[in-house]
Amino acid sequence: MWNIYDRLIKEVPATIKVDYIHQGPIWTLVKAGDLCGIAVTINEQHASLPDYSYLQGQSLETIATLCKSWNFLTASVGTAALNAFYNNQPLEFSKTGNTFDDYIDFAKNKKVAIIGHFRALEHAIFESTEISILERIPEPGDYPDSACEYILPNQDLIFITGSAFTNKTLPRLLQLGENAHTVIIGPSTPLSTVLFEYGVNEISGLIPNNIPENMFETIGNDSISLSKVGTRIRITK
Repeated sequence: MWNIYDRLIKEVPATIKVDYIHQGPIWTLVKAGDLCGIAVTINEQHASLPDYSYLQGQSLETIATLCKSWNFLTASVGTAALNAFYNNQPLEFSKTGNTFDDYIDFAKNKKVAIIGHFRALEHAIFESTEISILERIPEPGDYPDSACEYILPNQDLIFITGSAFTNKTLPRLLQLGENAHTVIIGPSTPLSTVLFEYGVNEISGLIPNNIPENMFETIGNDSISLSKVGTRIRITK
């Protein structure tokens, strides 16, 4: 199960030092020189957010290993560190204004499962034959995340939030969806083609290529619009 994580961590340079870590209620960011990585903050226990200043100055590789932590706040930092490296590498990709619109035609007449709520995505693919939404904290009409064992093997198309990488459910979800066309989606997604070797067909995420100099001073309230600080992209296997 750790193979995906270990392979991604292995490529992160130990020579790059982390300058700054910000963790807010929505986003976690790691800055290392000209690199910046973003991940969703996972805080299911609504715990107080830690001060990570003691990690500043350590290598990006060391911080990236935290993605394996079972403390999901810490793992969010590790995922952001991974993304600081992978989401700033030369890649062959197609730009997308609204990722969800890309799948409207593809989803028609298919059984579609969505891991995590993406409101715009759910609206975009409403013409599909059947949509199953799986959530850790289900809303009316959702399935609990434990239903993935029963639902995913029978799907044609599966969208998985990049946060599944952080909370360690991604490897099992990919196993269960091995017969489906699988898309990992969201700013937390490490943009690495290594994921294609584990059953992923597409990755869709954010290249943070327009980070303002004062971003870490003004992001305290997490009001940042990611579309203004990066490029939404899509990579197909």
